[in-house]
Amino acid sequence: MGLTSNKVLALAVVCAVLLFVGTVWYWPRLARRSWRAVIGRVGLLFATQLTIFASIGLAANQAFGFYASWADLFGQESGQGVVVDHNAAGSRAGPLQVTDTQEVNVTGGARPQIGGQIQKVDIVGRKTRIASPAFVYLPPEYFQPQYRTRTFPATVVLTGYPGTAQALIKGLHYPQTAHELAKTGKMQPMILVMLRPTVAPPRDTECVNVPGGPQTETFFARDLPDAVMAHYRVGRKPGSWGIIGDSTGGYCALKLAMHHPKVYAAAVGLSPYYTAPIDPTTGDLFHGDTALRNHADLWWCLKNLPPPDTSLLVSSSRVGEANYRATLKFIGQVQAKGVTRISSIILDSGGHNFNTWRREIPGALQWLSGRLSDR
Repeated sequence: MGLTSNKVLALAVVCAVLLFVGTVWYWPRLARRSWRAVIGRVGLLFATQLTIFASIGLAANQAFGFYASWADLFGQESGQGVVVDHNAAGSRAGPLQVTDTQEVNVTGGARPQIGGQIQKVDIVGRKTRIASPAFVYLPPEYFQPQYRTRTFPATVVLTGYPGTAQALIKGLHYPQTAHELAKTGKMQPMILVMLRPTVAPPRDTECVNVPGGPQTETFFARDLPDAVMAHYRVGRKPGSWGIIGDSTGGYCALKLAMHHPKVYAAAVGLSPYYTAPIDPTTGDLFHGDTALRNHADLWWCLKNLPPPDTSLLVSSSRVGEANYRATLKFIGQVQAKGVTRISSIILDSGGHNFNTWRREIPGALQWLSGRLSDR
């Protein structure tokens, strides 16, 4: 049974309940001062607390999508996958391969023409050789005959770290939200490419081109759009692409749009930070390269580089978010440049969590829709 399985969570909860009842029932029998009684009391308390903490941890992981599997949890995902295609004569292969499909959790979702469709894909960067799984949401219009020649705007959707792509569907409800907004005319139909920024698990590369390591920024700036455009009816002009993410994904979204405005016409950072951290999860990202370190610092970019012709949206909360003052400062510095467009969502209160981001996603998707072209 997988880490995110409901059966695993149910088993942990049942064990916790049984051990709690057993502790209450057997405690009088273990009230003696013998060493056996002491060991029994300690054992029951330890086992009960362990199962309670396991239940809470499993529930939190399902809600927030921190780890996708047992191997991911215990750090056993150590290699960067690289796929090499060996094509037989006449076979058709490309940088994006669809491996599965699933319906969108909306009314009529079993029919793509009504509910759209979510496709699970494997993407291999032709330039970087980075391989990453993703989910692609296709709106209902993509399958309707009257739109068969139409291209659609696309938005890359990024998780935080560690995060799982499934959490963007099950926890943050991006496909359902996009479907409802388009159905009610609040946004145009849009393709969503959903994945985590951790393309070399378990390492957090912060969307940096690591010297001698994963070229993550190039993957998101070149390989990913190229792969999607080669497979789907996506607009090819610079104004057709947007990017959105939360936490680490928010930082990556802002950086990618600032560094590559001809690729990403608009970016949303939900609860973002503004410079890449260095910690045990990232390792040495820059290897002493000062220019690379500066390039990953959005404050340095605002001060020293020409302002990019792109649109940015940032979010925070007056109470509950550590980035509130930094976000106000970032807005002010972007405004001072006068070229980059800046917008914000500032809540009165809200933590660094899924509940807060679910409150911000509808407005953010509408904002993106108004800044992207379908051609």
